[in-house]
Amino acid sequence: MSAVAERPTRARVWLLAARPRTLWASAAPVIVGTALAAAGGKAHALSAIAALAGGLLIQIGTNFANDLHDFERGADTPSRIGPTRATASGFVTPHAMRAAVGIVFASAMLVGTYLVARGGVPILAVGLASILAGIAYTGGPRPLGYMGLGDLFVFVFFGLVPVAGTYYVQALALPASALWAGVPMGLLATAILCVNNLRDIDTDRETGKRTLAVRLGRRGTRAEYVFLVAAAALAPVVFVAARIFPPGVLLAVAASATAWPSLRRVLRETDGPTLNRALAGTARAQAIYALAFSVGLLV
Repeated sequence: MSAVAERPTRARVWLLAARPRTLWASAAPVIVGTALAAAGGKAHALSAIAALAGGLLIQIGTNFANDLHDFERGADTPSRIGPTRATASGFVTPHAMRAAVGIVFASAMLVGTYLVARGGVPILAVGLASILAGIAYTGGPRPLGYMGLGDLFVFVFFGLVPVAGTYYVQALALPASALWAGVPMGLLATAILCVNNLRDIDTDRETGKRTLAVRLGRRGTRAEYVFLVAAAALAPVVFVAARIFPPGVLLAVAASATAWPSLRRVLRETDGPTLNRALAGTARAQAIYALAFSVGLLV
C-alpha cells in the first residue's frame, strides 16, 4: 500500500521524492572528511560547506532520477510496500521529474565549480563520475541497480569518494587515511540500501529488477546487513590497532549500538512500515557514528 493516503501538497511531494530520511548518507562522510582535515590543521570552512551542498544535491538528483527511471521501467508497482514514489503515484509527471533531475544536477555542478577551482582536475573527475553514476544507477541501457551493482556503487560513492574528496578539497592532499575513513561510512550507507532492497525484494523480483537482495534472497540480504553493521562497528578497533587513527575513534564503536533496534527489525520483520523504520534508524545510526568518529579524530 502507499505510504501516503491522500494527495500531499506540492512541497511535500518534492520533499518525499528527495527521501530526506536517507540524506545522512551524504552528510555523514562530509562530516568525517572535514574532521579528519581539522585534526591535521587543514580544515577549510567554505570548501566543507560546498562539499556538503554538492553531496546533498547529487544524492537528491540521484533519488529523483531513481523515482523517474523506476516508474518508466515499471519497477514501482501498486503492490510496492515502500514510501510513495512521486512519479509512480501521479503526483509528478515524468516530464516534470526529468526537468527536476536536470535542475538539481546542474545546481550540483554550479556548486562544484568552486570546488574544482580549489581542487583542480581530480575534483572535476570525481564530480562528473558521481553525477554519471547517479544517473546510471537506475537509468541507461544497463542500470547499475538492476544488475546487482547498487551496493558497490553506494559503498564507493557514499563512502570512499565523499570522505576522500572532502578531505582533499580542504587539505589539497590525499593520504591513505582519508580513504580508510571512508570505509565505515560506505559500509553504513550500503546498509541503508540493503534495508531498502530487502523491503522491496518481492516487487523488484516480479518486475525484473535484479538487485543484490533479489540475488541473495531474504536470508542472504539479512546476513549482508549484519556484516555491514558489524564491520563498521569493528573498523575503529582495526584502525587503532594498525595505528591509522588515534584511540579516540573507538567512540564510534559505542555509537554503533544505535543500530541495534534496526538490526532487530531487519532480522525479525518483513512488513514495509517496520522496514521503513529500520531504514530510517540505520541512517540515524550512521549520523551518530560519523559524529562519534569525528569527535574521536579531534580529541
